Amino acid sequence: MSSSEIKEVLENSEFFEGLEKNHIERISGLCQMRTYRAGEYVFCQGDFGEHLYVMAQGRVFLERSLDLGPRKGNAVIGILGKGRVLGCWSTLLGEPHNLMASACSEKDSKVLAMKGAELREMMLNDMTLGFRVLERLCFLLRDRIQGAYGAMERV
Repeated sequence: MSSSEIKEVLENSEFFEGLEKNHIERISGLCQMRTYRAGEYVFCQGDFGEHLYVMAQGRVFLERSLDLGPRKGNAVIGILGKGRVLGCWSTLLGEPHNLMASACSEKDSKVLAMKGAELREMMLNDMTLGFRVLERLCFLLRDRIQGAYGAMERV
């Protein structure tokens, strides 16, 4: 994927849309393209998380393993396609964290991967960027929490 295609994916993503062009340019330098075949995991619940991912093509299921006594199993808490973002948000706070869900590719998918610590460093050095990213993060986490609660109620 070319540099201009990476920038286009970022500009059209739910997390980075509306950022200034120079911010997109800088963030694109942090990204690596990764490809996952249908059924492959981008990450697994319990893994140590250090990356954020932006869906460029395809779709992944966010799954959470549940153990509620007699009720055990996996719940799909989200289905994320092009432009959606997933991964370890705690890296933006400088905190180590284990992932609370798995992401399984439903079909062949391409994702941009970036280390959260590198984005955090960029945010610390540019407070305007930092505020905009954290503002977007708040809205995304609100939506994801609502989706997770809804999914758990259906189990």
